[in-house]
Amino acid sequence: MRRRKEYGVTFYNPSKAYNGYTLFAPLGCKDTWLIDMEGRIVHHWAMPERPGCYGRLLPNGHLLYACRADAEEREKAGAPKLSGHGGIIREVDWDNNLIWEYKDPFLHHDFCRMENGNTMVLKYVEVPPEIMVKVKGGVPGTEDNGKMWCDAINEVTPEGEVVWEWLSYEHLDPVEDSICPLCPRKEWTHANTCVVLPDGDVLTCFRQTDTVCIIDKKTGNIKWKWGRGLGELAHPHDPHPLPNGNFLIFDNGYHRAGVEVNISMVIELNPKTKEIEWEYRSDPPTDFYSGVCSGAQRLPNGNTLICSTTQARIFEITPKGEIVWEYISPFYGEIEFGIINWIFRAYRYGPEYEGLKGKTLSPERFESWNRLYSSAAFRG
Repeated sequence: MRRRKEYGVTFYNPSKAYNGYTLFAPLGCKDTWLIDMEGRIVHHWAMPERPGCYGRLLPNGHLLYACRADAEEREKAGAPKLSGHGGIIREVDWDNNLIWEYKDPFLHHDFCRMENGNTMVLKYVEVPPEIMVKVKGGVPGTEDNGKMWCDAINEVTPEGEVVWEWLSYEHLDPVEDSICPLCPRKEWTHANTCVVLPDGDVLTCFRQTDTVCIIDKKTGNIKWKWGRGLGELAHPHDPHPLPNGNFLIFDNGYHRAGVEVNISMVIELNPKTKEIEWEYRSDPPTDFYSGVCSGAQRLPNGNTLICSTTQARIFEITPKGEIVWEYISPFYGEIEFGIINWIFRAYRYGPEYEGLKGKTLSPERFESWNRLYSSAAFRG
């Protein structure tokens, strides 16, 4: 086992960790990195813009990436200045050549490439005034110049045509789906996830109302919901289905009622029984906390890869909660409120992953960068 270090791979147990390559896009930089288990860079994409949030590696080896559009363009279009904003979804090949691009200044947070080749996206939409006045919760007087925003989920074809749209204000209850009392009223929902389930329905997550929902794709109705008052989620992110039918959810723990200290958890929920069948919290619990963003991925060997955004930390745990791999991002960059090394989400891909077949994954190609940024740079 390797000893803990300050940056790069701080801990690694090769006999228990899932071998593969980890993809992440630091929020303060314009780079997307693919690293091996030693933290060495094996591939790199340079983008013209910082990430709207993150990127995914598709089975064809392309990178699907949410970018931040120019701030002036977004302002001219009337897009709100809210966290997670993007404006561009871009697909590039392994050599960073542009394959596809979709622009909408109101895009934010998440996206999902569908089996039919379309892409599901999130975008901000304004809540109609007659509904806004009925929405309960939030800090009084904190609307966005008299406006309140919520979310639309759109299905977009490769040609850029919107063929399906779901508007949250048409299906949420202004009283039951109230805003967290400690959050501003400029946002009602703050969706951060859109996942197409095997049956075609859509799984989403509303941070401001502390809920995870399933949307019936055919009717638009919310057919399943869990969260505040039901399971006590606190500003969650990144719910997604597991092969056993359960949902893996990052429960951030921000503004959790009835606690003195905020802590984060990762939970596995049975959607049929609404019972938590597995959870991870650190020991001590305060060692693991990110009030915003973040996500988790269940790996093929049963371990779980966790991205704790504000700790700039990606780590892998066994089902019993043992840490077997940990990485701290050394990549800093400047955003609106300071210089950070945060990561929104991270994904591990095994060597057999379709998108990596035939690709050169040699750290020697990035020798100078690896001297600077990999864990080898911090070995005493």
